[in-house]
Amino acid sequence: MVLFGTLVNGIAIIVGAWFGIKIKGFSPAMRDTVMKAIGLAVLVLGLTMALEGQQFLITIFSLALGGVIGERVNIEGKLNEVGNWIERRMKRTGGGKVAEGFVAATLLYVVGAMAIIGALDSGMRQDHSVLLIKSVLDGFSSIVFAATMGIGVMFSAIPVIIYQGGIALAATVMTKNIPQPIFDVVIMELTAVGGVMIIGIGLNILGLPKIRVANLLPALVIAVTLAIVYYIWF
Repeated sequence: MVLFGTLVNGIAIIVGAWFGIKIKGFSPAMRDTVMKAIGLAVLVLGLTMALEGQQFLITIFSLALGGVIGERVNIEGKLNEVGNWIERRMKRTGGGKVAEGFVAATLLYVVGAMAIIGALDSGMRQDHSVLLIKSVLDGFSSIVFAATMGIGVMFSAIPVIIYQGGIALAATVMTKNIPQPIFDVVIMELTAVGGVMIIGIGLNILGLPKIRVANLLPALVIAVTLAIVYYIWF
């Protein structure tokens, strides 16, 4: 089943968020410390990923052009609108925490090497081991996120399932059209671009000047295109 790993990942986020919502006794000081600890860990993860790219110009150009497209479309604004709509539908109050939790968790769970490689493995080789490992990590992190940022984290499972499921399904077609050497180059450059974006997420979690990371998401598509062009031409 191509979507097995993706569905398990979504369920893990929902279950973890449910436990996180039930946790009591998180003082403001404790919440601040936990969030900053997560932010530091995310920074380290992003830096590790960003250094895996082989062509830094691809990373720069992808992020620059992706940022232009993302700002024109206003992806982050639309994600916030979805979160606010969920908040209104749930008839909850919390100063926009639903939208904040939804956007932050969505970006963290969607943008990353494990999401991409795991979904590709599910589609290309029917191997769900990477996504199952990611499910464990996301499940535990969603407990902390939901405890500090609220129910919005639970709804991040929806874009995760759509995103990873879409990649897995597309991967079944890619196996027939993309040679392995090109595939390897694509994964390296996607990892680098995703790593830089995760660094931005970490900075946002730490409360530093706001970076609209969601508006950089088109950079992932551009990175794939440039990686293929680079391999063919050079």
